[in-house]
Amino acid sequence: MPRKDGRPADPAVRRGRPARAVAPWVRTRLRTAPGTAGAFALLVLVTAFLAAALPRTVDRYETEGLRHDIVTARPSTTVLDITAAQPTGDLPPETRADMVTPEHLARKRAELRELLPAPLRVDLTQSAHGVRTTKRVAGLDSWLPKPSGLPPEFTLTTVPELDRHTTVREGRLPTGAEPGRTSEVAVTAETAKSLRLKVGSVVHVPELFAKQPLALTVVGIVEPRLPQGSYWSADTLLRTPVLASKVTGGGTYFYWQAGLLLPPAATTTILASTGEPEVYWRFAPDVSELTAQDEARLTAVLASVAAGPDLVRIKETVGGTASAATGLDEIVEAYDGMRTAITQVVTVAAFGIGAVAAVVLAMTGGLFAARRAAELALLRSRGGSLAGIGVRLLGETAVLALPATALGLLLAVLAFPGARFLPALAAAGTVALLAALALPLRALYLHRKPLAHGGREDLVDARPSRGRTVAELTVLVLAVGAVVALRRRGTGGAGDHLVSSAPVLVALIAALVLVRLYPLPLRWAARPARLLRGAVGFLSLARAGRSSATGALPLLALLVALTTAAFGGSVLAGVSEARDRAALLETGADARVTGNADLVPLTDGLRTAVRRTAGVTDMTAAQVEYGVALPDGTGRRPELETTALVGVDPESYTRLAGRTGFGPFPPGLLKSTGTGGTSTGTAAGGKPVLPAIASPAVAERLGTEPRELEAAAGEFAVRVVAVRTGTPALPEQDFLLVNGADLPRGEDTVLLASGPALDGAALRKAVTADSPDFAVVLRAERRAAYVDSPMQEGAERIYVAAIGAGAGYAVLSLLLSLMQSAPERATLLARLRTMGLTRRQGRRLLGLEALPQALLAAGGGMLVGWATILLLAPGVDLVRLSLAAPPGIATLDAAALRADAWSLVLPAVGVVVLAALAAGLQAWWSARTGSIKELRAGDGR
Repeated sequence: MPRKDGRPADPAVRRGRPARAVAPWVRTRLRTAPGTAGAFALLVLVTAFLAAALPRTVDRYETEGLRHDIVTARPSTTVLDITAAQPTGDLPPETRADMVTPEHLARKRAELRELLPAPLRVDLTQSAHGVRTTKRVAGLDSWLPKPSGLPPEFTLTTVPELDRHTTVREGRLPTGAEPGRTSEVAVTAETAKSLRLKVGSVVHVPELFAKQPLALTVVGIVEPRLPQGSYWSADTLLRTPVLASKVTGGGTYFYWQAGLLLPPAATTTILASTGEPEVYWRFAPDVSELTAQDEARLTAVLASVAAGPDLVRIKETVGGTASAATGLDEIVEAYDGMRTAITQVVTVAAFGIGAVAAVVLAMTGGLFAARRAAELALLRSRGGSLAGIGVRLLGETAVLALPATALGLLLAVLAFPGARFLPALAAAGTVALLAALALPLRALYLHRKPLAHGGREDLVDARPSRGRTVAELTVLVLAVGAVVALRRRGTGGAGDHLVSSAPVLVALIAALVLVRLYPLPLRWAARPARLLRGAVGFLSLARAGRSSATGALPLLALLVALTTAAFGGSVLAGVSEARDRAALLETGADARVTGNADLVPLTDGLRTAVRRTAGVTDMTAAQVEYGVALPDGTGRRPELETTALVGVDPESYTRLAGRTGFGPFPPGLLKSTGTGGTSTGTAAGGKPVLPAIASPAVAERLGTEPRELEAAAGEFAVRVVAVRTGTPALPEQDFLLVNGADLPRGEDTVLLASGPALDGAALRKAVTADSPDFAVVLRAERRAAYVDSPMQEGAERIYVAAIGAGAGYAVLSLLLSLMQSAPERATLLARLRTMGLTRRQGRRLLGLEALPQALLAAGGGMLVGWATILLLAPGVDLVRLSLAAPPGIATLDAAALRADAWSLVLPAVGVVVLAALAAGLQAWWSARTGSIKELRAGDGR
């Protein structure tokens, strides 16, 4: 407005420059639709958070898995043991002694530690060095315990910093030694108890030149402070004695093995023994800074230390006889195998959810472009350039997408600390780029040339162009070719993105085909619908057949989401089934009661105690004898020389076999021949012939003729009457199953109890109270033991999250599809009401219109999910995901990936129900708000 003097109010105009806009474009647009802007920002925030959280979650559980595998492994396999031969005897005694002094060994330890390259880091608090015997020396004292008349054998080891790792129970720590003659030693409390040692005891061991024995005086009895650490457990004999056995002259003899702890200054005493001493430096690994990305480098370093350039440097440091040994490389190799198998499964979920999120972001841009079509068309008709419109729209979306992405990234970093930042940044940046470009690209494509006002946008008028047809055919051919190549080549390749993108490729094929074929059945159904009395059926089918909401993007989003949910649900179901099966393979029933030694007979009191335990619904006893020699039989399978003999009660045992699925059989197959009575047949030696059920290998060995057996259960003959691949008492072993009542010396040794609500604690308590010679193995405990790796738990959490995220994006894609055509449906409903359409008919019309699209998505989702599972099943290793063990623990048919019916049906049914609810809700809202707004004169909708 000009001032009173007539001069322009804006100083810029007074200076001859054009006036500034009243309000900036971006701010004006955001203020016009704040709710829409907020919803868009929230969508981007959630998507960016999920995208950034995925790589950080994978990093965390892979790193935790590597550390867990090393920490939980036996310290004897994880430590790096560097050894060197003792100084040669041709050296002067003074020089020889100087080469094993504590100061010299400590200096060499520091040099060796500097040689070890990263990421092989050392935990000095659990490491040790000194001199030790490689051959155990015998205790010469007659008062030492000798279970079978054999003297105990000792290992002599000097250990540093004993005061920091022990608590003195009696006496004191050893401090000194007299070179070559005597030394003070300490022993653990367990060693002292088993070897009857006490403070002041003197143990004599042979001396190298047999002049006189070495005298080792026990001056202290100690208790390890961290017995499971590498300091004590790398050589368990130092803390825990062992009752070993030796077979000599046809008999088995037992003797004790134990360790004696010498002070670091007693190295010359060990050199004077007959134990073939060596110098050692034992390094415990430090995993506090180890990450999953260090795995490849750690493998290379371990190979170099074992037999490579690093070993050469070690030899130069401590001598040419030096060697390095560790089992850490095997642990890392097993970890890499599990990581590869799990990553291949998890990547499928990541690709699926990523594709759905990308499609939803594209659909959001399409919705915004459709809602603002009139505005953008007006700008184009008024001379607006594509570049200018695109920049303005990019500013609108970027000002929302970038802060939302940054906030999502920040939340992911805070929620999942301790992982790499760059992968999360790249994932979040991709989300920001898609979110910012979706609206500008869609709008520029639609308005690349001025549009006529009021044109129809349904499929009847907007026929696919030739260019679109060629593009769709090209994509279709490429997708089909990729799937065919994947099927021919297999799915075993690690890091194969073609495998991971299989659900997206199959969904893309289905979406393109279904969108093209979708109108045909609706047109066929609309013809007879015209003959119906009401118009609702015909109108719904006609509108569904040409609705603009039926496009490739919404259908692709729903198909990929449903496929990901079906695949994830099938993986989780397969993992659970594999664990159940593996636990059953170990126990044979819900609980297994066996003696602590072979052939310990069950007592009547034990049977009664088990039967009365809460939750036990059925039980059966069996006599299991291992190592029964097999006769020659047919001469086939000569490598199978022994088998296990199982004597059972056919009635109760076949009930258990039927429940577990391990070789069920009719009880009549093992009909009793009558103990001590007549037999259905006799062998050549006149022995009764027992019908038997055998494993395939045993049946092939014995043939079909009667064969005589000699076992602890007696002498008898068997005839194989049936073959089964497994049996509950021995699910994974070769066996010979007979009626226990026919065995000459029948005594049950195994009790198998069943019950879905079996109380394991009460059962164990009852068994222990009756007899301490029996142990209880519970199926539930064995199943829980299979999940002890963070990688397994992390992968399962990702799949649960993938199913949830897939469901959420499926719902969002369906709502976006319905929202895009909501104004058109609202206008139609208002106009039809003026012609007499009731509210009930309006709800039916909208519901029937949405139903074909929902059924298309649901049916296509189930089909694509089933096809994807069928395609990827041969290459999905559920054993590594299910069981915390390398392949070979069990050959589980149940570990194969199979389509889970619930995972296929439930999400599809949910889509149909949600579509019906959304249509009903829109009809209710339209009826409540009235029709005046929709029928305004001049409204172009």
